[in-house]
Amino acid sequence: MKRKNKGRKIYKTKEKNYYGKSPMGKFLSAALTVLLIGGIGFIGYSVAEPIINYTQHKGDKPDVETTASEATEEDVTEESTDENGVVPKQPEKLNAAGLVPTDMVNATALKTALSAVPQNADIEFVEVPLKARGGKIYYSTTNPEAKECGAVSSTLSLATITALIKESGFKPVAEISAFYDNQFPTVYPSSGFVSLSDGSQWIDSDPKNGGVPWTNPTSEETLTYVSSIIDEVCQEGFERVIVSDIMYPYFTDTDIEVLGEQYGRTDRFLTLTSAANLFYERSVSNGASMYVGVSAADILRGNCDVLQPQLLSANMVVLNIDVDELKKGVSDGRMLYEFEGTPAEITEKCIKFIGDKLKDFNVTVRISGSGVTAEELMTARKKTAEYGYNSFVIG
Repeated sequence: MKRKNKGRKIYKTKEKNYYGKSPMGKFLSAALTVLLIGGIGFIGYSVAEPIINYTQHKGDKPDVETTASEATEEDVTEESTDENGVVPKQPEKLNAAGLVPTDMVNATALKTALSAVPQNADIEFVEVPLKARGGKIYYSTTNPEAKECGAVSSTLSLATITALIKESGFKPVAEISAFYDNQFPTVYPSSGFVSLSDGSQWIDSDPKNGGVPWTNPTSEETLTYVSSIIDEVCQEGFERVIVSDIMYPYFTDTDIEVLGEQYGRTDRFLTLTSAANLFYERSVSNGASMYVGVSAADILRGNCDVLQPQLLSANMVVLNIDVDELKKGVSDGRMLYEFEGTPAEITEKCIKFIGDKLKDFNVTVRISGSGVTAEELMTARKKTAEYGYNSFVIG
């Protein structure tokens, strides 16, 4: 119920008259007033000093008004420390060149790709897709399930990959696609989605996917499989891991009817954040940093439930802006997002659309596209820096 504003009440007090006091009475009254004020001041100082000392952190200095011209470097450093006097760790910077699956099939292809990495471009890392979208694995894994389902698509060992990258003057970064896996469920159906009515395997009917199954984020079998790959990669020298595609397929209303209403609920993100936190723990326990890889197109389509800053252990995100994909247009079912122009213009427009969804994360922007030159990628990278994204992956 809305309260009525009755206006502010004004309370008046009546003054008392103290006329008629004798000179002695006036003197005693004044003396008593002086003593009272002195006593209050003494008590106030006695109480205030320990309170100030208690609330003031150890090592803090009393507040002193300082002008901008008087501020010293020491003052700035002190202000940047936390409540325990410790300088907070700065966010990791990931300046990298990204390779594609065809660069990973053998040593010759990898060497060729590494020789093409732009020089003098402030690139420190090389990101390699070790488990790509679709489920193919681009290293000679010892994982028995990966071998059984035919996922292994490279003769390169992890030791060889890291050695070749380091010989080229860079540091290795692994990318692992989590749930956009159409390979694993073909041999292990229980790792995918199944029909409520008869337990048959759900197949993605989207023509672009060619009618394939997906791994299910709620499946323990799936979680164990991805975790084992993370363990293997981290233990072989990869100190940074990007786990991408922590997502659901694009379900239609018919798919939800077949699979169950839980896959269409707004709280389904809890499963994804739980999985992301599991992968984060596995990475960290193996001495590696973990980034959550997300697609700009998926965010625009409304299918990026994992971006929940209050629930994710990982605060670092790699945003992939695929110029080729965006040029085709992206729809969320209600609005069509169209992108035209140069890669830099497309990148800037994309950031304007989705920047608010990333404001609580430490973001690295990856700009990719098969038809984009290295020069165009670097120009687009400069555009992301104008928006405060100083960490990048190109390619």
